[in-house]
Amino acid sequence: MIPETTLWFNLEVTAHRYPQRAACLFFGRRLSYAELHAQAEQLAGWLQAQGVGRGDRVALFMQNCPQFLVAFYAVQRADAVVVPVNPMNRADEFGHYIVDPATKVVITTAELAGVVAEADARLAPEQRLRGLLVTRYTDAMPEVLDEAEQPAPALQQWLQADPPLPAGATRWADALAAGHRPGPAQARPDDMALLPYTSGTTGLPKGCIHTHRTLMPNVIGGGLWGYSSAETVSLAVVPMFHITGMLYGVLAPVYIGSTSVVMPRWDRELAGRLISRHKVSHWTCIPTMIIDLFGSPNYQRFDLTSLRYLSGGGAAMPQAVAERLQHEFGLTFAEGYGLTETAAPSHANPPERAKLQCLGIPIFGVDSRIVDPVTLAELPPGEVGEIVTHGPMVFKGYWRHPDATAAAFIEIDGKPFFRTGDLGRRDEEGYFFITDRLKRMINASGYKVWPSEVELLLFKCPLVQEACIIAARDPYRGETVKAVVVLRAEARGHARPQDIIDWARQHMAVYKAPTQVEFVESLPKSGSGKVMWRALQERELAAPAPAP
Repeated sequence: MIPETTLWFNLEVTAHRYPQRAACLFFGRRLSYAELHAQAEQLAGWLQAQGVGRGDRVALFMQNCPQFLVAFYAVQRADAVVVPVNPMNRADEFGHYIVDPATKVVITTAELAGVVAEADARLAPEQRLRGLLVTRYTDAMPEVLDEAEQPAPALQQWLQADPPLPAGATRWADALAAGHRPGPAQARPDDMALLPYTSGTTGLPKGCIHTHRTLMPNVIGGGLWGYSSAETVSLAVVPMFHITGMLYGVLAPVYIGSTSVVMPRWDRELAGRLISRHKVSHWTCIPTMIIDLFGSPNYQRFDLTSLRYLSGGGAAMPQAVAERLQHEFGLTFAEGYGLTETAAPSHANPPERAKLQCLGIPIFGVDSRIVDPVTLAELPPGEVGEIVTHGPMVFKGYWRHPDATAAAFIEIDGKPFFRTGDLGRRDEEGYFFITDRLKRMINASGYKVWPSEVELLLFKCPLVQEACIIAARDPYRGETVKAVVVLRAEARGHARPQDIIDWARQHMAVYKAPTQVEFVESLPKSGSGKVMWRALQERELAAPAPAP
């Protein structure tokens, strides 16, 4: 049974159970559960003083920091709804997150406050914000940083940024000191608690309606699956605005009463030192972070012996990298799978019996099937089709998009199943494997090529650090396979594109092997660490067509 309580109740219980335990550590400074609870109460009072009422939307626009946790639970205490926004957005994009959800207040950091103010100033008076609250990362940092906690110089300079406040904005410290007290908590399990936006494949981003009831299954189940307890120390580096970072950095730890070591941005050297120093036991990450950590000249000096549970998703873990992880550190990477619409995981690998390059099995309460994407008929094990999912963590629909909501669900055996848009298969043991996104397939002379499969094979090439596969136009084949490659350090300066092509032809079917290779210094990545293949694909399509 899932508790019929709210996210705020989770913090209340934990603050009473473990008042002095560190909820989080930020560059060595601790925020206890008692302090987190008290600050969230103070901030909730300030929000209500700005006119925020039950069900109103409040946007959180910041990188990972203790203030994100305080703000999140303050919004819940005020009976309102959190709208998490990717801090990579600029003013032209941010206006959508004010207008579409009718946001009343934005809570942000100093370096982003100008973005919010600029977006807000462009709006009609009736659409504009009622409040802008601004914090600085240094508000939650110690005055003097220990050597092991020192970020890279560029990151430290960014953390210390303190540009002038926009007109009418309120400082974080002033809001906490204002002395406002919130009214009695009124939120109920079926009230909306979270409205994260997902870009999908068409149009502007759409909000995904999540209630306390749809979030609680994964808040509890995510911790149980990874054997978390109040003694757990986790590394919170996946961005908290992202559904995965929110679940494993904001929601589940507070329910469990564990401690999170918070990183505002990925820094492989700092991550290695933090894991070593704070004896991190659980790390949910993006596979690209592991790949980058292996790229550090210092990685073998890091003490990773405290890690007991290493998991993640967003992209498949290359087998070659997983094998290095197992061989050098004795760690098994337990992949999982989920979407914003499923509040992060709907599938996960059992830690004690994980399969490589596998989504895992449906988690608690989930019924997942493979169906033909056209006829919607259910397919047997081994056949590739669309993954559809039914479970208690599935969202309630897209905010103000009833047609998109209706199109996102089908009925099987009298139950609504969410159409993920991902292609995959199920083996005889019930483990699911992803093939690719429905819209990402490359059609080369009638042969179907799934880019993620080619990417995983290329990771085995001794010249390749990272790779992204896209479609390139071809006058003969219609489309052909192009690899955008980041070379390993030792291969730079002497490896040729033809070397990659020759290796690929020896290790994969000829129709899958890239016919074009482009070397780049780095691949574009989203704030959550995923490779932005669409950006590369769009750039390729915008280039002049090749001569026949």
